[in-house]
Amino acid sequence: MYMSYYDQIIESTEYLKKRIEAKHLPEVAVVLGSGLGTFTEKIEISHRIPYSAIPHFPPATVKGHEGALIFGTIEGKKIVAQAGRYHFYEGYNMKEVTLPIRVFKYLGAKVLLIASAVGGIHADYEAGDVTIVNDHINLHHENPLQGPNDERLGVRFPDMTDAYSPRLIAMAHNIASAQKIVLHNSVYGGLPGPNLETKAEYNYLNIIGATVVGMSTVPEIIVAQHSGLESCVLTAVTNKCFPISAIKEVTHDEVIEVAQKTETKISTIVKEMIKRI
Repeated sequence: MYMSYYDQIIESTEYLKKRIEAKHLPEVAVVLGSGLGTFTEKIEISHRIPYSAIPHFPPATVKGHEGALIFGTIEGKKIVAQAGRYHFYEGYNMKEVTLPIRVFKYLGAKVLLIASAVGGIHADYEAGDVTIVNDHINLHHENPLQGPNDERLGVRFPDMTDAYSPRLIAMAHNIASAQKIVLHNSVYGGLPGPNLETKAEYNYLNIIGATVVGMSTVPEIIVAQHSGLESCVLTAVTNKCFPISAIKEVTHDEVIEVAQKTETKISTIVKEMIKRI
């Protein structure tokens, strides 16, 4: 039987509400990217629900992505962590990729924090650096808002001017400075993947103003803005992609390894942000 996208969101949400008590409904949602899954160790966990149990949630297929929603608290704040995100290149459509963001909104979250692994396409960025995204350039050939707009989910033409919350960006910089963590401002270039980019593509991205590149995040931020969530994105630079002469071949395992080494810095910032939100 046909079920609308809105009804799928509601069914997923209602299932989760029945599994967790009202006192555990999240104020903050956190999306964990490649190599950043151990952040869940910092959560006082009340519920761990695998995607396989949640209606309409497909499996996470990428190495390093657990595939579960983790409910609990950090610094007394109620959160849900998406341990393993979806990507367009896995074969999912954009509405499937961003379904968890819709569900977080209907669970009651007001703020979305995203951690992501990226390539650095700024001459000053080195592998192991951390950035905070100020803006993005969407180079995906599909958009999660394509098709008829359901006004229950958001307006037809959402404004993306402050999709990356100035308040949260300032907060993150304040925390990073206090912790003596170097935090670059960045512009995220979003491509569908799954292949890493060519030298010409890295050069092109640098020319048009992107300073990091990745295969996720942009669809989620578009939907977050459509949904009215206040959003912030921190990235781990896992490989240096500019200048062109500095590029070396890299494997996904190496990307995960560098992301894991960077996790402490990102976790420190995210944990303190959750405390202050």
